[in-house]
Amino acid sequence: MYELNEKIRDLVPYEPIAGEYPVRLDANESFLPLPEEVRDRIAKAAAQTAFNRYPDPLSREVTEAFAAYYGISPELVTAGNGSDELISILCSAFLMKGEAMMVILPDFSMYQFYTSISEGRVVTCGKREDLTIDVDAVIEKAKAENVRMIVFSNPCNPTSLGLAREEVRRLIRSVEALVVLDEAYMDFWDQSLLNEVEEYDNLVILRTCSKAIGMAALRLGFAVSSPRLTRVLRAVKSPYNVNSLSQAVGTLVLGEREWEQQARAQIVESRQSLQKTLVRMQEEHPGTFSLYESCTNFVFLKTDRAESIFRGLLQRGIAIRHMGGYLRVTAGNEEENAAFLRAFGELIAEEETK
Repeated sequence: MYELNEKIRDLVPYEPIAGEYPVRLDANESFLPLPEEVRDRIAKAAAQTAFNRYPDPLSREVTEAFAAYYGISPELVTAGNGSDELISILCSAFLMKGEAMMVILPDFSMYQFYTSISEGRVVTCGKREDLTIDVDAVIEKAKAENVRMIVFSNPCNPTSLGLAREEVRRLIRSVEALVVLDEAYMDFWDQSLLNEVEEYDNLVILRTCSKAIGMAALRLGFAVSSPRLTRVLRAVKSPYNVNSLSQAVGTLVLGEREWEQQARAQIVESRQSLQKTLVRMQEEHPGTFSLYESCTNFVFLKTDRAESIFRGLLQRGIAIRHMGGYLRVTAGNEEENAAFLRAFGELIAEEETK
């Protein structure tokens, strides 16, 4: 019998919350569909796609559209099959066997996964009790552990908190490691370093089209870095890593700046409304849960009752994310938010009577 090696022997496929739920607030997707006129143009682009031909290996058109959208040079951009592929490429290419990659916990779990698959060594640095990043502690541990790469999301998934731009700059300048800054949720905040990326030779910024831009189905992400690092990333990625349809659709949607700005404003308004109601509920039910100030498209709660509330929501047809003593809730449309808040309020009241 073929023997699996120890790094893959006990792995199981990633699967989101199983089952059908009328209200899905568990994946931080946009609740806004693309406009009908854009969908019509996508259909025409699909009809014109040469499905018998390989895609452009450098994804030139969509890379140029992304660069134009954010006001940067396309020579700094590498397209990927979602940010996950780019994280995998970074780990496999920039880490030699046994070299250390630091994560700042809690954070996106896939950073550790891809490091382990690449046979790197995971070094963890905890956040403060309030879930903010202690930059001095990160710098100190990175130097002590001879860390080759530091990766973290900013704003953070799952905490919804952000690290101010000046603190990120200080971190980058203070370490010799490659800093991978995952800005998947930065479209909802204003502290990006995209326009400063050429100032650093040890910085890679990741962006995605799955959140504010509303194209989670495409699996389209981008890495932005200095020309030197970009050349390496383009060299080590798979030759045809972004399919032709994703390239065509991404190019179209990234050109819809006015719609995307309106969509982003609606998503932020939804999150603010959700957070405002939860703040009021927190005041009405003191001690039952605490709420973190969000700069993303989701809210993050801490409660000793997380497990029972999560199960109770599932029973009511509402899916959110449960993480130990925490709950993460994506901002949805008006009806989805109302359904969650109604059920959450009922469950909180039930918990108080126990």
